[in-house]
Amino acid sequence: MKIPAIAGMMLLMAPAPLVAQGADLVSVDLGMLLSTIAVFLLVLFILGKYAWGPIMGAVEAREKGIRTSIEEAAKMREEAQAALEEHRKQLAAARKESQEIVAEGRSAAERIRREVEEKAREESERILQRARLEIERERDLALEQVRTEAVDLALAAASRILSEKLTDERDRQMVEGYLAELSPPRAEA
Repeated sequence: MKIPAIAGMMLLMAPAPLVAQGADLVSVDLGMLLSTIAVFLLVLFILGKYAWGPIMGAVEAREKGIRTSIEEAAKMREEAQAALEEHRKQLAAARKESQEIVAEGRSAAERIRREVEEKAREESERILQRARLEIERERDLALEQVRTEAVDLALAAASRILSEKLTDERDRQMVEGYLAELSPPRAEA
C-alpha cells in the first residue's frame, strides 16, 4: 500500500495558507479540512483495497503479455533468420550445381564437337584416299589403253607399209593419211 503513504505525505507537505497583511486571501476552515482529509483517505483506502489490486493485476498481466509477445517475436525473428540463412545456402548450392551442369554441358559439347570433327576429318581422308586410288586406277587404265592403241596403230601402220613397199615419200604419206583417218576432224578457225 504505497499509494496511501504517498498521499499522506503530500498532505503534510502542503504549504500553509497564505495570509496577506490584513487581507484574508485564503481562509482555512479546520472542520472542512479535516473532513476533506478523512474523505480523501477513505477514498484512497477503498481504491487501494478494491481498485489498485485489479488495476495492478491488469497492468502486470499486460506487462507479462507484452514480454511474452516480445520473446515470441524474438524467437520468430531468430527462426526467420535461420530460414533465410538456409535459403541462402540452398540458393548458393543451386547456383553451384547449375554452374557445374553448364560447365559439364560445355565440356560435353566440346568433346562431341572434337569427335565430329575427327570423324569428318577421317571420312574426308578416306574419301580423298579412295579418290586418289580411283584417279590412279583410271590413269593406269587410260595409259594402258593409249599403249594398246599406240601398239595397234604402229602394227597397222607397219602392216600397210610392209604390204606396199614404196618410196620414203610414199611411206610418209600413207602414215599421215592413216593417222588422219583415225583422228577426229578438227574444226578450223
